[in-house]
Order: sequence, then structure tokens, then C-alpha cells
Amino acid sequence: MKVAIYGKKINKNISEYFLNTLAVIEKLGWTAVLETDINTSLIAKCGLKDSYQTFSSFKDIKSGIDLFISLGGDGTFLKSVGYIRDSGVPILGVNTGRLGFLSNIAKDDIEVTLEAIDLKKYDFQLRSLLRVNTPEDIFGTENFALNELTIQKRDTSTMITVHASLDDKYLNSYWADGLIVSTPTGSTAYNLSCGGPIITPGCQVHILTPIAAHNLNVRPVVVPDHLPIKLSIEGRDRSYLISLDGNSKTIKQGEEIIIKKAEFMINVIKFEHNNFLDTIRNKMFWGIDKRN
Repeated sequence: MKVAIYGKKINKNISEYFLNTLAVIEKLGWTAVLETDINTSLIAKCGLKDSYQTFSSFKDIKSGIDLFISLGGDGTFLKSVGYIRDSGVPILGVNTGRLGFLSNIAKDDIEVTLEAIDLKKYDFQLRSLLRVNTPEDIFGTENFALNELTIQKRDTSTMITVHASLDDKYLNSYWADGLIVSTPTGSTAYNLSCGGPIITPGCQVHILTPIAAHNLNVRPVVVPDHLPIKLSIEGRDRSYLISLDGNSKTIKQGEEIIIKKAEFMINVIKFEHNNFLDTIRNKMFWGIDKRN
């Protein structure tokens, strides 16, 4: 089995987990392929021998990679999706960060987890993405998001107005600091912070959640993901911020944004003992009363 490994940075707190992962992969007889910058960091900071294959582009993942391991937090997991794209390569998220809704495998469980994969004791959970089209194609080939698209005002205290239509039917004009269009996966990200609902993976929906809405009766809306969403922005500024999973660009006032469900999905590895409901309950301390 050929395994790609990615992480955003190496420091003394997490370097041991990278080395442990490489040791387990070697023990199982697999082949490790390291992201170029991570390989360089491990050589410089940990004395790793320069003998591993490397990758630096999503094109490299399509050539024989069987498993992708993301070592870090949810931000690292999202960056990993940019390498995987429509390749169909399954991804395993190991959490060396804090909350970890996506990277939900504990860093101390790396060995037992990889051994379970070797024994085929796992399943796939399909995660949908959204794709955005803008007049100037500002995101290029990276015009997709696993979590959300966000439209926000820039460095001004003035509200913006986001006009939204669903399947070419007018929905609402949001007076707010911005608007989030989220996938079910992204429901536990920025959407959750802004009062949006938690959606279980597999639900075929998108969520529209305003950021600090001026009208108090405006609430998040859950819509079918097969219907295209059309947005345009109005305000005192000439340009605004549009982000896909934290990748921000500038968009001009009045430009039309079309959001659709992406034509591919991501295969996330899951285990019987570590499902979405367990993750939500444990991360958010549901059912726990300190008085007990």
C-alpha cells in the first residue's frame, strides 16, 4: 500500500507522531510518500534520512496513492482535500490539534488505527463538497470547498447586503456582516459558531447562515444541495471578501456568485467505534454534568 502523508508544520510537540506514523507504515510493509515541505522539515529538524518519495501537487496523488493521512487539526485536513480532489483516494485525519471534528483519530491511536486499516476493518463515509463559479474565475481550479463558502465585509464597520436566490427564485436579502453557505461537513465549523444547525454527514443539503444579521427574525436556512444558489453583494465598498475553506479572494460589488454541489465527493475513513455522533457528543461534552 502506498500512503501519502501531509501536515502543515513540524514542531517538537508533534514531530514524534510523524516519526511514529512512518515507523508503523514501515512495520506494515507499506510505502510512505511525504509532502515535499514536510519531508524537508523532518530531515532538518528530526534527522530523517532523505530516502522517502515526495509529492507536491494533486496530480501526484492520482498516480498510485492508496491512502492519504492528514496529521494535524481540521485546517490541515481541509488543506489535504486540495491534494485529493476527485482522485477518490480515501483520507484519514489524525488529530494533533485541538477540537478535531474532521481529524478525529487521537494521535496516540496511530498504530492501532493503521493496523485496523491493514486488516480492512474500516468503512468509507462520503463527504460532499460545494463548487463556486465567479465571473472572473478567481479561484481557478481550486474553486471547491469541503466546509463552506463565506462572503464577508472587509475593513469597515458598515454592514453589507447579500442578495440570495435559490434555483433562480428570490430567497432573501441578508443585511449582515456576511453570509455562510455550508455543507453538512462544514456545519460544525464557522456555521456552528454563527448559530447554524449541526447536520449529519450524508444529508444532501446546504445551509445558509447569516453572520451577525441585522434583522433578528432572519435565521439559518437548510436547502436541498441539488438546487443552485445565486448570490450578489451590495454595500458602500467596491469589493468584498469571498472565502472557500479559508482561502480568501476579493470580489467586486454586484458580481454574481453561483454555488452548486461539486460533482465529486471525498472518501473519509471511519470506524465502527468512532462515528460522527460519538465525535459530536465527545467534542461538545453533551450529556456531561460536572455536578455528577
